[in-house]
Amino acid sequence: MADEGKIRQMVRRIVYRTVGLAGKIPLRSSSKLVTELDIRDLPFGGEFIAPQGALITPLARQVAMDRRVAITEQSTPTTTKLAYTDPAVGAQNPVPSGSGSIAMGADHGGYELKLALKAFIGDLGYEVVDCGTDSQVSVDYPDFAYAVSKLVSESKAWRGVIIDGAGIGSCMTANKIPGVRAAMCYDQATAINSREHNDANVLTLGAGLIGANLAKQIVKTWLETDFGGGRHARRVDKITSIENRFFK
Repeated sequence: MADEGKIRQMVRRIVYRTVGLAGKIPLRSSSKLVTELDIRDLPFGGEFIAPQGALITPLARQVAMDRRVAITEQSTPTTTKLAYTDPAVGAQNPVPSGSGSIAMGADHGGYELKLALKAFIGDLGYEVVDCGTDSQVSVDYPDFAYAVSKLVSESKAWRGVIIDGAGIGSCMTANKIPGVRAAMCYDQATAINSREHNDANVLTLGAGLIGANLAKQIVKTWLETDFGGGRHARRVDKITSIENRFFK
């Protein structure tokens, strides 16, 4: 059987390739990736201190949940960048944590999670604009997805977060609004990818698919991950060009 170091390096390669970080972070730097191998032998109900800016795999989080292990980041940077800025791209100017406002909306299925995330985002230092709904009475998710996305499209909100049962319908609705690039994320890897590769400005979540703790991790990662620029900027420009064919 291969030793754990080789297994960890192999997992690291796969994860980095999946989220588009291959070649940007030295594979010898095990501090940047936390896998289930780092969690599985910890005492039940213990704590794992993750290095600053670490990428924690979904399986590692699942093992931590199963073993009731709390994952705590060593320190919280102002912005989360898991890769250096390519000199060819030029200096990046990310919006720092706490700047701008976050528009939030949810249907009845996402109402409870919206309350938890609203408080959490506020604690991160952002102003939250609540677009509803205000109860668990049945409503239609497109109405709230539209309300959030319109604020982002008109630059009245820096980013948007929308929650429904699965996150899919709200994502479809949001992406009908010019200027919106909505992404449905279900773990930290998809949150990083949607920001770094696609410059997503609206996040959708499925309250029936993820719990509050994971949702908070996704939101924090998504808000603090910078757009990668470079080749990604060219591709986002093509998305915008396609959009403009129908909306101009």
